[in-house]
Amino acid sequence: MENSTPEIFSAIPLTYYILLSTALFVVGLIGVMTRKNIIIVFMCIEMMLNAANLMLTSTSAYYGNSGGQIMVFFTMAVAAAEVAVGLAIIVMVYKNLKTTHIDIFNKLKG
Repeated sequence: MENSTPEIFSAIPLTYYILLSTALFVVGLIGVMTRKNIIIVFMCIEMMLNAANLMLTSTSAYYGNSGGQIMVFFTMAVAAAEVAVGLAIIVMVYKNLKTTHIDIFNKLKG
C-alpha cells in the first residue's frame, strides 16, 4: 500500500514551507507597521494569518497528523467573521470621517 502523504509534500522539503511561511509573515508584519491606510493594514493582518495557516497545514501534512489541518479550518472560520466585522467597522468609519487613514482614528475617542 502506498504512502498516504500527498505527492507534493513528499517532493518538497518542509524547510521550504517554513521559509515561505516566515517570509509571508514578515512581509505582513512590515506592512502592518509601516502602512497608514487601514484597508492595507487589514490585508497585511490577513497575510500574517495565512502564513500561520500555511505553517500549520504543511507541518501537519509532513508529520501525518490532521490536527493542524483541523485547526486551520477553525482559524479560517474565525478569520471570515473577523473580516466581516472589520470591514463593517471600516465602512462606518469611512462614512463618518471620509478617510481610511489610521492617524485620524484618534478623533473617535470619547
